[in-house]
Amino acid sequence: MTVYFIGAGPGDPELLTLKAARLIGECPVCLYAGSLVPEAVVACAPREALVMDTASMTLDETHGVIAQAHAKGQNVARVHSGDPSLYGAIAEQIRRLKADGIDYQIIPGVPAYAAAAAALGTELTVPEVAQSIILTRMSMKSTGMPAGETLENFARSGATLAIHLGIRALREIERQLVPFYGADCPVAVVYRVGWPDQLILRGTLSDIHAQVRAAKITRTALIMVGPALSDSHGFPDSALYDAAKPHVLRPRVKA
Repeated sequence: MTVYFIGAGPGDPELLTLKAARLIGECPVCLYAGSLVPEAVVACAPREALVMDTASMTLDETHGVIAQAHAKGQNVARVHSGDPSLYGAIAEQIRRLKADGIDYQIIPGVPAYAAAAAALGTELTVPEVAQSIILTRMSMKSTGMPAGETLENFARSGATLAIHLGIRALREIERQLVPFYGADCPVAVVYRVGWPDQLILRGTLSDIHAQVRAAKITRTALIMVGPALSDSHGFPDSALYDAAKPHVLRPRVKA
């Protein structure tokens, strides 16, 4: 018996990997976080499968269902939004599985920041503008951040920031980031990326808060910050396809 932690992607059922869809379609037990994973994602579960929305369940309750499945020799599809390795709260589940001797596997999924970049129609690593992406979050009412993992510290790098769980802290985000990025730094807020009601707001650190308030967005949104989001910077072509810069797969042709 195996528990499969399956990354469902951001919400679009078509962004499920082939492996994820196959496993959901084979497992007799399917647990999914209904607040973040639409029912359409688990619609491929077997007709006779036990399919449960865990949004209102505790860790003890979900582990209890898994333990019962284990006793019956049934595989479990534990479906999470995005990629399970990012804010998936799987570490504490894995700890309990190990304690009970239950096997598990992690099936990666499309992370929200990648889906957001696709929705924005942009590259996040623009030559000589930004070559790093920092995935972080605001603590708010959730678990506190480790010492040193602050927005100010990340902002000093000038990298593209993908901020989770921060939509209600936009004023604080603005306060912390403006000294490093400037008030005119591009910002994009992507609400429920991949869902039918997806909404994209574009602005700057100085005006995005007003847009979010007007749109009444209070949850399930990713905040992207950084100069790479601008359409106006004059960046050079990368060296990847530069004819004057040969590499092992494209050696220089001798005259």
